[in-house]
Order: sequence, then structure tokens, then C-alpha cells
Amino acid sequence: MIKYYAHSTEGEEENWQLLKKHLENVSHRAGIYASCFGAEEWGELAGLLHDGGKYSDDFQDKLKGMNLNVDHSTAGAQIASELYGNRGCLLAYVSAGHHGGLPNGGSDADEASLMGRLARNLPNYDAFYKEILLQPQLPRLNLGRSDKPGFSLSFFVRMLFSCLVDADFLDTEKFYTKEKNEIRKKFPDIKTLNYKLEQYIYKISKKAKSPIIKRERAHVRACCRQAAKKEKGLFSLSVPTGGGKTLSSLEFALRHASKHGMERVIYAVPFTSIIEQNAAVFREALGDDAVLEHHRNYDFEEDENNPNYKHRLAAENWDAPVIVTTNVQFFESLLAYKPSRCRKLHNIANSIVILDEAQTLPDRLLLPCLAILEELLLRYGATIVLCTATQPHLEKLWSKELQATEIIPDSERLYEVLSKRVTVITAGILKDEELAKKLAAQKQVLCIVNTRKHARTLYKLLPEAEGNYHLSAYMYPKHRSDKIAEIRQRLAEGRTCRVISTQLIEAGVDVDFPVVYRAIAGIDAIAQAAGRCNREGIGGQGEVWVFIPEQGVPEGWFQRMAALGEKVLHKYDDPLSPQAIKSFFELRFDLAGEQLDELGILKDFEECASKLLFPFRDVAEKFRFIDDISVPIVIAIDNECKDIIKKAAYSDNPGGLARSLQRYTVGITPWEAIAYEKAGGIRKVAGLFNVMEEVNNYDDNMGLLPLSNVETDIYVV
Repeated sequence: MIKYYAHSTEGEEENWQLLKKHLENVSHRAGIYASCFGAEEWGELAGLLHDGGKYSDDFQDKLKGMNLNVDHSTAGAQIASELYGNRGCLLAYVSAGHHGGLPNGGSDADEASLMGRLARNLPNYDAFYKEILLQPQLPRLNLGRSDKPGFSLSFFVRMLFSCLVDADFLDTEKFYTKEKNEIRKKFPDIKTLNYKLEQYIYKISKKAKSPIIKRERAHVRACCRQAAKKEKGLFSLSVPTGGGKTLSSLEFALRHASKHGMERVIYAVPFTSIIEQNAAVFREALGDDAVLEHHRNYDFEEDENNPNYKHRLAAENWDAPVIVTTNVQFFESLLAYKPSRCRKLHNIANSIVILDEAQTLPDRLLLPCLAILEELLLRYGATIVLCTATQPHLEKLWSKELQATEIIPDSERLYEVLSKRVTVITAGILKDEELAKKLAAQKQVLCIVNTRKHARTLYKLLPEAEGNYHLSAYMYPKHRSDKIAEIRQRLAEGRTCRVISTQLIEAGVDVDFPVVYRAIAGIDAIAQAAGRCNREGIGGQGEVWVFIPEQGVPEGWFQRMAALGEKVLHKYDDPLSPQAIKSFFELRFDLAGEQLDELGILKDFEECASKLLFPFRDVAEKFRFIDDISVPIVIAIDNECKDIIKKAAYSDNPGGLARSLQRYTVGITPWEAIAYEKAGGIRKVAGLFNVMEEVNNYDDNMGLLPLSNVETDIYVV
């Protein structure tokens, strides 16, 4: 009897993995993963089909050492299409894409598309039918009614794809490296974490300086505990800055997960500049073991003996109880096409997703983002929490069957109590020299502006003095983190501290100033700035001065938001009141209109719905949270960075060090990069990294300085 194998080793064939065994293993595992959204049989089918092409003689010869290039992924797609007709395409995508990624539906003329691959002539794989028994009909697919059927069907394919590629990877890993498989899944359970958090909150609650703040934070936590008992669904947590929403939202999530048998909490934040702070708080509360921090700047140890190694493994598929990530990582993964990015998607089902600072979702992608959240809510057993001090009021944009439950029933009263800590004052137009004098006259003050260029200009106008700081993305992340630590120390000690910053300090950076100046912007940004003012409510009433820069506001989005902000400032005595914030978002979304899906993502899926020819790859390539034109430059300024650069220069896999180098990376405009290259200030390392080793143009206070002949700016933080 001929034996067919899935994977080979250097040893005898008797130690190779039988193909039938691999397909059955993957089928079983994928079925378990898909069962959490009612698609167990679909997962099992996908597992049985995916390596059907390995039953060809060509592939078996390849395993035995012959130098052959064999397409083994398309066979499963052809089997699904032939056996199950048009709806078989849903499985065909999954099989065809399990190595190279989900293809576009396309046409026969596009060889790389699904239709093109279904038309391919493949080596004979008839032996598949002798070993594998498939059910004659597709399982029932019950996605319920949807007002976006194309998007719903494509999302199902993506979730099924995730089940398959993760199951396939893990079974293959178990065959080759059993040690890795044993390291996985060694995380504390949700109930244990819930108990740890309760103990931690009890300990830190004693540290609140203001009795009012202490009382209201306790009230917020009590509301979260009560709301956690409710059924799964859409929640909003509207808590003014200083109300303790970060830990309270986590307490809600862990209690809610415990009640409903949910496996993980995913905490998504808008910026990498604040993710490390939140992750550190969660680790302090829950232990290093429980929290996976996953974003582009975080590095994982490769050493299998290192305790962090299991976190590297968990980052592949988010197999950990608490995930702290970015909106970019979360949403872009859910519309990705590559297996490496899609492995984690099935683990988002039956999870609690907390969107911290939900108002920061980009307007141009808002409708696709809401469509993603709706799918998770309505069809994949998730609970979503919109957590912010400025709720974006999305009622008119959700599907009719969705209505958010506010966790804090008396959120307006809560605002009235906590809002007494700050007052917002309009200052009109301020020239830079005048503004610099006002800042210099304060012992502790924060000034937030809209561009890096303006931050640099203002900082240079301050009289030289100890305690003056500049923060912007012209400073590499590690440098910024070090400066923020210094700032916190000076504030805590009551020493002089004047900070000029771009908006990177606004969302979630835990600093507390008695006076804040904010360049005109949207009300949501002004509210975030106010959140850095008198947070503990012990210094009387903090002051937030909103001013118009003499050079005006950058064109485009900044200008539109600033115009809306001015309208609300003139209309309401208290521009931070719930009524004012609601008015701002209504104006904002009405103005945006069709631009809430600027790239036509939803349209792309609906136009293809009837024929199931989904543009998976095209959508993934254009769905980008940040339309970033900047060029990354590594600032090789300290010994740690220099050592990583040396490793990269001689490494067989220099891309594996990219995450480590993100901590030393600054984004500059293409024309700035060209100027530096011409001046000999940048060299290419390992063909991947633009490295600046002569750091004469890097200032300890302001970061990277532009060349004198290329004074420019891009409107990023």
C-alpha cells in the first residue's frame, strides 16, 4: 500500500508525518476553533481539504528530495468548487490561500486569483479521494440577516481562514518541534486574573489624593462590576479623564469574561506612544505572565529558555488571556490577507474588545471599522466596549439592531463632579513670542501644538532654563519615553517643568499639569488636552487655554476639525460638557458623509457579493490606518542600538531585528531623506534599514534637526 506523507524529516520515512493523519489533526483542531462561532463542520472541512495537492506523486517526490516546485494548495480549492458548486468558493479561498494568503476572486485571466487557480492544470491528486471521505453537501451556514451581505460572507471566509492556518501551523509545529507546543497555553485563567485585579485595585485606591476623586473612581468601578453581569453585546464607558477608566474597564472585562466563559480580553489603544504605559499598569496588576503586548515597537526574546519566549509564540495567534495592542494592529489584521496576520483572528471571537479612546478611529475608515465591530458583535460572540472621555456618538452609524449600553448610568453627573477640576478659556490668536512669554511665566505648564515644526519653534523661543522639555516624533520612541519619565519625576517633586509637545502626549500619557495651552483643534483633542490638567483635582481649578496659532492651522483634516472646534467653543459655555461633545461629533460625521468610507471598502465587497468574488488582497493593501509617507530612519546613538545594527549587518534574517530597531526610529519626509542621503548622513544596512550613524543633527532636547536647506514639516505627532 502506497503511503502519502505531509511532512518529512532527515530520518527514515517511518518517522515522517502521514498526510491523512495531518489532515485529520488539522480538521479536528480547526473544527474546535470554528465551533465558537457555530461553524465547526466548516472548520473540519477546511482542514481536510487544505493539503489535498500533497496526494500528487510530484509532491511525494519532492519530499523524497527531488527539486520540484509543486502547487499543493490549489487542489483543495478545486475539490471544494467541483463538489460544492458556487458556495464551495468559501472553502476554496481558504485552501488556496493557506500559504500565500487569501487571493482576490478575480477571473480566469488572472492566474493568481481564485478563478485563475481553479482553472489550473495540476498534477493528479486522485489518491485524495481514496483516503479522505468528505460529506456530500456543505454544512448549513447561518450568518443571520445582514444589511452588508458581501462583507459578512467575506468576513466569515476570513475567520474560517484563520481557524485553518492556525490549526495547520500548530500541527506542523507539534510534529517538528514538540517543545514549542508545550510552551504554549501556559497562562493563568480569567478567574485568577480577576482576583489579582481586585487585590491590586484595593491596594492602589488608598493612594488617591482627593477624597472626591477617590469616591467617584469607586463609583465607576461599582458600575463596571454591575454592568459585567449583563448579556454580551455593545457597551460604552463614558468616564471623564481622571475617573480611572483604564483599570475600571479591565475590571468590567475580566468579570464579564468570567460570567460568560469568554477566553480573553483585547485592549486596543490608538498610539504606540501610550501602549507601553497601559501594558505596564496591567502587568503590575495581573503579573508579567498574563499580559501580551503586541505592537510594532515591542521586541520578543528568541531564546526558548527565556520566560518571554511564550509571549513571542502567543503573539503569533493571540493565545493569551490579556492582549494589549494598537488600533492599527487590531483593525488591519481583521482585513488582512496574509496567514501570518490572520492566525489570531479566530481568537478574537468570544472575546471582550476594549477600544480605548474610541473617538480616535480615523473618519475615512470609520464605516469599515464599525462593520468589523458589528460582525464580531452579531456573529462571533464578542463584547465591545467603547471606552473614552469623549464618546463619539455613533448611534446613527450602527446597524439598527445594535444599541450601546452605557456602563455609567449617571455619566452626566459624574462629569459635573469631575469637570470642576478644569476650566476652558479661549485666548484668541497668540503670536509665538507672546505665547513663549506666557509659558515661561509658569512654573509647570504644558503646551500642545499641531505640528512638529511649531513645537520646535516654540521650544527655541523659551528662555534657556532647567525644566524645559520638547516632545515630538522627531525624537525616537525610547528617547521620548526617557523624557516623559523625567517630566513625571519633576512634576511629582513640584519642580519647574515646561513642556512643548505635539499631540502625542494627549491620549493616555499620564501627566498632571496645573495649566495647559492647546492650539485650536477638534473638541475631542481639546478634551484630551484637558485630561493632562489637574488630573487629581487637588490644585484648585486647572486652566486649559485654547489659542489660535499666528500661522493658522494646517490645511485638510486639521483645519476642518479646528473649524468645528471653534463652532462648539462659541456655542457652549462649557465646551467639554456631554452636550457639547455630542454636538461636535454630530457636526463632524454630517460633514464627512461618504468620506467615512473614503476608500470604498464596503462597496468593494458588496459589488462582488452575488458571485462571491471577493477582493481580499486588494482591500488588505489599501486598508491602512496611517497613510504614512514618511521614511523610517534609525538613529544609531547609543550602544544598544549600535549592537543591533551590527547584528543586522551580518544576520541571515535581518528583518527579524526590525522590531528591536523601532525603538530608535524616526519618520521623516521623503525629501528630507533625500537631502540627508546627499549629505552622506544615511547609509543602508542589510538592504533594509536607513541608519544615521553621524548623529550631529540629533539634539538631546529636540531630536532630529532638519538640514538647514530642507526646513519642512509633515503633520504627524
